[in-house]
Order: sequence, then structure tokens, then C-alpha cells
Amino acid sequence: MPLVDIKNLTVSFPQHEGVVQAVRGMTLQVAAGESVGIVGESGSGKSVTCMAVLRLLRHPPALITADRMVLDGIDMLRASRGELASIRGRVASMVFQDPMTAFDPVFTIGHQIVETIRAHRAVSLTDAKSEAVALLDRVKIKAPEAILNSYPHQLSGGMLQRAMIAMALSCRPKILFADEPTTALDVTIQAQILELIKELQAELGMGLIMVTHDLGVVAETVDRVVVMYGGRVMEEGPVQLIFDTPQHPYTKALLTSIPGRVPGKRRLVEIPGASPSAVNPPGGCPFHPRCGLADALCAEQAPAFAAIAPDRSAACWRLQ
Repeated sequence: MPLVDIKNLTVSFPQHEGVVQAVRGMTLQVAAGESVGIVGESGSGKSVTCMAVLRLLRHPPALITADRMVLDGIDMLRASRGELASIRGRVASMVFQDPMTAFDPVFTIGHQIVETIRAHRAVSLTDAKSEAVALLDRVKIKAPEAILNSYPHQLSGGMLQRAMIAMALSCRPKILFADEPTTALDVTIQAQILELIKELQAELGMGLIMVTHDLGVVAETVDRVVVMYGGRVMEEGPVQLIFDTPQHPYTKALLTSIPGRVPGKRRLVEIPGASPSAVNPPGGCPFHPRCGLADALCAEQAPAFAAIAPDRSAACWRLQ
């Protein structure tokens, strides 16, 4: 049984201007210990997918539907508040994009990690503090005892992100959701944080879902890639195959736009056109207005997301 099992997930947000269709028919399975990257442009539905699976979106305004949304055998669509509180931490934890807004500014780092440990496990205050120090040391924070008594505003961005990873691991989750965990950091610190996540995932045997718009991040971190565009999954497959032999026109265009990837091209290669409106998305395949291979069928009817080769799937009429 997959650790994460999602079928036909949709997430929408009714607004005065219309209904924002953030995720449209997302299907995803993640096995225990597997690492998966979700990539795509801003607004493609990557982060909303993770927030929906963990039921972190406020309802209303968010409207979530799915044929199936199961996490570690638990139906997340029907889980009670008590079950959700237990699942978040014990089964799944999340590392957010901006650690400064994820921590409570009026409590010390140590207080927040200790509180998280004791909320999910019956341990004494002394044992929880000792474990918090060990966790901070594990994520390679120097002088962890001193950091335990620090407030969030007293730490650098990289240090704060490490502390958030420590807190996410404090309940020994089976899977870690990492939502753009390096976006707010400089390049050197980014590499350190990614290497840390990769090491901890392998060491602890956790599953990992890495959300990013940076294709370089997924190339170095995950086993499998899911490419999203306009709220839909365009292509999915092993990371090496996606990079070496992309099949969907959007995946090809996305990889071609990476600086220096196309030999002899000194100018940046861009994808023509603009990202689709989430309120008034185009009919058919969401990429068809920007696709050089699109025809009338692409504009009229969205292709099914289906297998195109062993261990690879895509949503494209040209591939079916």
C-alpha cells in the first residue's frame, strides 16, 4: 500500500472574480521511503497539493474533492480534527518556504520543538529538552544548547531553516513535505540544506515530497519527478529519464529554458506566451495555447493522464 495515495484531487477557491481552479485532477502515489519532486511554474498547484493532502487549507474558502486522498491508510477527506492533529507530525511533517513566518516569534526555538515532541509523545520535559538538543545537533547546528534558548529573530535564515527541519523531524514522521525549502536562502546555504534533507531522508528511511520550481534541486534530491502546469500533471517518471528523454512538450520546453542546457545557445530560451489564468483556464490541455504541436483536439478536450511507457505517464494526445 502506498504511503501517499491521491486520485483525481481538485482544489478550488471561490472568489468574487470567479472560481480559482488551483489543482485539477491530481493523481499521485508515493511509496514508503521514496523521494518525489513536484516541479512547475509559480501558480501551477504544487504547494496547494501538499497543503490539501495535509488538510492545512482553511475550509471555506478552499473546496477540496478527490476520488481518493489517503495518507498512511487514513482517509484524509474524512479524518476528524483529533485524527488530523495526530497525523500531522506522527505520520507527516512539513518544512515551509519561509521559516521566519512558520515559527512563533514570542517563544524560543527550544520551547517550540519541546512542545511539538510532547504533543505527540508521552515524554518528560527533561527528556524532551534533551531530544531537542540532539535534534538541533543532528541538523548540524553548532552550540545547540544556546540555540535552544534563542528566539526566531535572533537566527539567520539558514539556521532557522535547519531548526525548522529539526522540529519537523521531532515526531519521527514517515514522510516529509518540503515546500520550496531553499527559496529564501543564498546559494551556498541552499546546497547545504538540500544535502542535509537528502542525508536525513536516507538515514531515517522517510518518504519525501519536494516542491520546487528549480529543476536543479530535483535533479540532485529525488528519485521521481512530477511536472505540473495549470493545476494539472503533465508528466511523471524517474528523474534521470525525465531529464534525459522528456516526452511532454511542456517538460521539453521547461528543460530547454534552463540556462546553458542547450549547446551553442547563448541567449536564454523562453517558453512563448503566458501562464494560464486559474480563474478562466483554457479549454482542453492547459498548455495548448503555448504548444507548437497543438491542434484542434488539444484545444477541445483535455487528454487523460496515462501510461506512455513502463514507469512513465503523461497527459498529451501526441503520446497516446
